[in-house]
Amino acid sequence: MSTSSLMNTITTTVGYLAPLVRKYTPLAANSQKLDDIYNYLPITERISTSGQPSEAQFELIKQVGFTHVINLAPANAENSLKDEAKTLADLGLLYTHIPVNFVKPSERKFTLFVDTMAQTKGQKVWVHCAANMRVSAFMFRYRTQILGEPENVAREQLDQIWEPLGVWKRFISVEQQTGSDLKTG
Repeated sequence: MSTSSLMNTITTTVGYLAPLVRKYTPLAANSQKLDDIYNYLPITERISTSGQPSEAQFELIKQVGFTHVINLAPANAENSLKDEAKTLADLGLLYTHIPVNFVKPSERKFTLFVDTMAQTKGQKVWVHCAANMRVSAFMFRYRTQILGEPENVAREQLDQIWEPLGVWKRFISVEQQTGSDLKTG
């Protein structure tokens, strides 16, 4: 693990606490720019990723032209919104929820993600989870295995968020497709 990847992993893990502080205190997020969204990472002109946005940040996401939100965090994630589906429906944003168990990502959930991405052709898509760890791993696989992008290009962006270990390291590798621990869920 490189020093920069380790620092990004630590920053992502510790930074996960900031939305929790905002959720349980009066310190609301009044974002005026996308860069204020936790672990915001633009992938292309039509795809961006992040950790959990606040309701105000979803308004900003809509204002800059995103039309579809994909959420990979479980509904009971500590920093999740009370009713994200309703919040996004009220904003007129399309919403797809694919809850991914952090300790057991599955091929079935990745296939659902790939299918959903295929249905969003031409739309600006915002993909998030609790901290952008699940998402960054899913995007890495999507970009390298589905879109055929060079691994080093996708890896550079993945490393900006974290360096996957354990089950996530296996999940992002091509060889992992034969791993029985990723077949269910």
